[in-house]
Amino acid sequence: MTDATQDMPNSNPFSQVPIEITISVGKARPLVRDMLRLQRDSVLPLDRRVDDPVELYVGDKLIARGELTEVEGDPNGQLAVRLTEVADLQNGL
Repeated sequence: MTDATQDMPNSNPFSQVPIEITISVGKARPLVRDMLRLQRDSVLPLDRRVDDPVELYVGDKLIARGELTEVEGDPNGQLAVRLTEVADLQNGL
């Protein structure tokens, strides 16, 4: 394969396959007794603040970090992630 062909994203048939990216906003570490008491409207504190970066994973591989934002122009306030750091994906995940 030539370098020009490698640079074209549509040249690889796998480039059209969707993947699932998981966005991690934080972790909670409740005691088991507290977890058993959870009910609707319970508040579960996370280990991060609202303005802290989120992490993007494919499987268990960290691929990027970013900040939560709203999709511009969306009247429903749909969430999105603005990337601030991206792993070198050219060398594989």
